[in-house]
Amino acid sequence: MRIRPTLSWTPTGEIAPGTTDLGPVAEALGAGGVLVLSGAGISTESGIPDYRGEGGSLSRHTPMTYQDFTAGPQARRRYWARSHLGWRTFGRARPNTGHLAVAAFARQGLLSGVITQNVDGLHQAAGSEGVVELHGSLDRVVCLSCGAFSPRRELAGRLEEANAGFAPVAAALNPDGDADLTDEQVKDFQVVPCALCGGILKPDVVFFGETVPPRRVEHCRALVGEASSLLVLGSSLTVMSGLRFVRQAAQEGRPVLIINRDPTRGDRHATTRIALPLGAALTTVAEQLGITPAPASEPPLENAERP
Repeated sequence: MRIRPTLSWTPTGEIAPGTTDLGPVAEALGAGGVLVLSGAGISTESGIPDYRGEGGSLSRHTPMTYQDFTAGPQARRRYWARSHLGWRTFGRARPNTGHLAVAAFARQGLLSGVITQNVDGLHQAAGSEGVVELHGSLDRVVCLSCGAFSPRRELAGRLEEANAGFAPVAAALNPDGDADLTDEQVKDFQVVPCALCGGILKPDVVFFGETVPPRRVEHCRALVGEASSLLVLGSSLTVMSGLRFVRQAAQEGRPVLIINRDPTRGDRHATTRIALPLGAALTTVAEQLGITPAPASEPPLENAERP
């Protein structure tokens, strides 16, 4: 499966407006077996912007593609400079009430699983277990030559040493973890190679234009097939990697419920779309079910202080 650089989506035909009635979501969760599919919109309340919502990063920023990243050192310098600066903020983001509610639903045995399109690790930080990271995680780095994995914090330390004093002011942070910087700001940034073989390092995330590992896709398909319903949280479903699971659920007769303030590419397959802020909506549903989400814990020292 390949994520094409589909950066925008325009609704065609008539799509029913969103509702504010959370009853169907509470009813589905109460019955159990709900599979969650989350997108960038669930992390906006943690200070990480989304791609396509109001003020989304695509209005000013084109995400890095795999083809650009592998094409030459200039693109990789630009990416790692922006990503390294963004990681200082991105790595300190904390789960919000939406993430905490999802974790609470799981602890109560109401969920069959969680698939996230996000690369921020906030579901796990909130206490969710067994999360399928459809597009990988910024917390890991992989060598394109030898295939070795390493922690992002290790690479961050090496980049700090190679770029002492690198502290440009960024215009904004993006959902993929990089910061908006000009070519002038990144021209002297030094990229470091794999410590084992000297190869090219890449974050363990699926860039636009890159293939999602087939085993991961099949695992997600199996989760959809086992779920009683699919709950989509904060995703426009513009790219096929997430939309195909919505289509699968609808084709198999499983209810699809979407909470997203704006219309999504999957609305025509949904039984309902609730147009409410996610944190407030999920907190309300938790209250209706008599569930109290645990508060967010303080970040571990290494996370709080990592560069």
